[in-house]
Amino acid sequence: QVQLVESGGGLVQAGGSLRLSCAASGRIFSINAMGWYRQAPGRQRELVVTLNRGGSTIYADSVKGRFTISRDNAKNTVYLQMNSLKPEDTAVYYCHADLLRSDYPLPGDYWGQGTQVTVSS
Repeated sequence: QVQLVESGGGLVQAGGSLRLSCAASGRIFSINAMGWYRQAPGRQRELVVTLNRGGSTIYADSVKGRFTISRDNAKNTVYLQMNSLKPEDTAVYYCHADLLRSDYPLPGDYWGQGTQVTVSS
């Protein structure tokens, strides 16, 4: 019943910007954290940024100063503003949520389907 819906990926030239969004929907009781991960071909999935319910953030060193996460609590939505994009940012970006469902007794990890971000030089 819980779904993460992503949008905003695409193709952009180096130095450009993109804004990703991820909305969590369904029978959600509470959200502990939401964030973004990415995976490039031949590489393991890595943390981009995470945002917990108290507002604390953790950014990967590679994106700090260029990417910014924000949230709309009323919509259970997080955004990722990506500026000064580099070719090395090319990857599939996945939304992640650590949440508790109202119809299931244990918290769990939920993932979006992924959205492709391609940065050309």
